[in-house]
Amino acid sequence: MSQTALYLDYAATTPTDPLVRDAMLPFLGESFGNPSSVHRVGQTVRRALDVARDALAAAIGAQSGEICFTSGGTEANNLALLGVLMAAKEQGRNHLITTPAEHHAVLDTALFARELGFEVTLVPVDEYGMTHPEAIAEALTAKTALVSVMHANNEVGTINPIVEIAALAHAHGALFHTDAVQTLGALPLDVTALGVDLMSVSSHKIYGPKGVGALYIKSGVKCAPLFHGGSQERQKRPGTENVPGIVGFGKAVALLPEWRDEVAARLAPLRDSFIARFPLASLNGHSTQRLASNTNLSFIKPDGETMLLALDLWGICASSGSACSSGSIDPSHVLTAMGVPRERALGAVRFSLGRHTSAEELERAVGIIERLVASQV
Repeated sequence: MSQTALYLDYAATTPTDPLVRDAMLPFLGESFGNPSSVHRVGQTVRRALDVARDALAAAIGAQSGEICFTSGGTEANNLALLGVLMAAKEQGRNHLITTPAEHHAVLDTALFARELGFEVTLVPVDEYGMTHPEAIAEALTAKTALVSVMHANNEVGTINPIVEIAALAHAHGALFHTDAVQTLGALPLDVTALGVDLMSVSSHKIYGPKGVGALYIKSGVKCAPLFHGGSQERQKRPGTENVPGIVGFGKAVALLPEWRDEVAARLAPLRDSFIARFPLASLNGHSTQRLASNTNLSFIKPDGETMLLALDLWGICASSGSACSSGSIDPSHVLTAMGVPRERALGAVRFSLGRHTSAEELERAVGIIERLVASQV
């Protein structure tokens, strides 16, 4: 068995770019000031935060004042959903629309909002995990405050038609939020072209540090804070900022133009070739409207969890959307929402590619996977 790890789990997290690490180091040492301090030590750090904020704003076509840094995509999603709902109550809008295929950071927050008394509609997705504008149109009411549909699914890679969905939301007086955690490093993002009012992004998916993300909040959009006790992040997210993380995030964003488009163009044919090597496996997600980096395949035998453990023994890192609960394996909520049969859903494995993935690595992975499938582990 190979002792060299073959990493095919970039959708889960990415390695920190050395240039990002180098940019962070001074803020773990001599540049230690509190950015809220008025003295020169603090203001030096404040300027570094401003540079990072400007970089992210420029990358998505936003204004610097529309960027709110958070602890990651999960907090950004929570702030978007709960913040808008709480602010919209005053206007008599208490209705949220989302889908059952969202990341748990959105789905669980929506279910929590329902416990708080808000109305929540989960609009079904199709067999590819795609949300159709027509389904959103049927769910919209005069009380709808927010529609939240992810840009691309984190498990199966399907890309949603969010431009059309955002336009429908606006036509009914509602706001639109998208979880773009998986797409910041995969697709060009422009908040004006997309028509979004709020957008969540995360650092560790684009070769930045973990524990930092951001929420774009369009100027004029009312979003109540989840936390209280400070004026940081324009009173949207109080608390002393994670300076090294934010600086690293800003550097990772600044590096995006150097690799994003080139990597996507290189990975798409590698992904397609990889999929073609397993004609007996079922592809989950849309065959063309999907991220270049994402391949989600169902192997009937062995099941996904067994396959993952065997792959790990062979040095291959992949993932599954299945969850272990009370000693039993539950299939991915995304695949369940897509109507995938239970046996096929339990056999799903996600292989996600990244900047460092090579054709040679994938060929080695194919050989090992074929051996495991043939032996059924």
